[in-house]
Amino acid sequence: MKYIKLRKFKRRNTISEAEIKATKKVLENGILSDYLAANKKKFFGGKNVINFEKNLKSFFNVNYALSFNSWTSGLIAAVGALDLEAGDEIITSPFTMSATIFAIVHWNLVPVFADIDPRTFCLDPRSVKKKITKKTKAILLVDINGHPSDIFEFKKISKKYDLKLIIDAAQSIGAKYKKEKKFAGTVGDIGGYSLNVHKHINTGEGGVIVTNNNQVAKKIALIRNHGENMTEISPRNKHFFGYNLRMGEIEAAIGIEQLKKLPKILRKIQYDAKILSQGLATLKGLQVPIIDKNCTHAFYNYPLVINPKELKVSRKVLAHLLRKEGVPISEGYQNIHLLPFFKNKLKKGITKHYWTKINLKENYKKGLCPVAENLHEKTYMALPVCYYEFSKKDLYSIVRSFNKVWKNIVR
Repeated sequence: MKYIKLRKFKRRNTISEAEIKATKKVLENGILSDYLAANKKKFFGGKNVINFEKNLKSFFNVNYALSFNSWTSGLIAAVGALDLEAGDEIITSPFTMSATIFAIVHWNLVPVFADIDPRTFCLDPRSVKKKITKKTKAILLVDINGHPSDIFEFKKISKKYDLKLIIDAAQSIGAKYKKEKKFAGTVGDIGGYSLNVHKHINTGEGGVIVTNNNQVAKKIALIRNHGENMTEISPRNKHFFGYNLRMGEIEAAIGIEQLKKLPKILRKIQYDAKILSQGLATLKGLQVPIIDKNCTHAFYNYPLVINPKELKVSRKVLAHLLRKEGVPISEGYQNIHLLPFFKNKLKKGITKHYWTKINLKENYKKGLCPVAENLHEKTYMALPVCYYEFSKKDLYSIVRSFNKVWKNIVR
């Protein structure tokens, strides 16, 4: 099918005069970063980094918040802070970005993929239970599209099997568990958010880890800043492999202003999703987002699932017709376990620097996660509601386009 030029929608821009002033102030004082990898107060960063993290702790109601130069860096530090042994296993989702998985591989650990819930696209607790072995040490949950994971079911599992819980809440910043009045990402051992330019709030590039565990926070701080600060913050007799994963003063200054806007931004995106659901819910063979009753949804994406058999048309054809109407629809969501890196794990030159001296029994092949695979290949679509600043007119236009396509194909 030939290329179709999509209708132009306004890209969401959350930067305003407040961020410009904050950035200018940092530039004028000339201190763009104020870290030292030594036994000094500045081991924890400069004025803006400290203030940003203080505000994050208050907003998310956690004991510790640590900023990073990206959420990929944050994930690497989060997994590293578990202090696991090479060959230990972490169960995670295949329905995610590669950064989630490579944070595991980075520490010479083995990612074990469990299947996902077809309603929320988050890890399915039933599938996870089947994957637990003697080598399982943690579960890395992914709040995909902005829907929080079934954290309280996973807390039961983690308690029973003595497992750590990391929550990749890159896409669910600001989403909540209603009954407990807690934010997504704050209920496990370690959680965190992306501040990448495409997310709800952003610092260009950036990430945040949140935790309530003092020792974990110390380890994360060490990994973030070269791992060499042998002070009172360091676990006794412990030297951590570390990097420069630090956030700069400009990014932190922007983050301070962005965090103030998060509730308003979320309300707008959730309103957009509500309008779409009201307009699309009655269409035959189309599943609009399902939200667990105890959760709010951050809607990084607005996910849709079609039933090709009921519609008697493929997703490829549907997506093509929608794009002809100007709808910015995407198809599928990458299944990480089917990437060449994993499928060809034993081929020389692909992974020769990883999993050395490990008897790797995990078989990354098609059929490992049938729900995730079927969604990616045949039934899953999404609208980028966080990326665009849709007007009411835009939303109603998208709804009309869906209805027009359905009217022409459904008999």
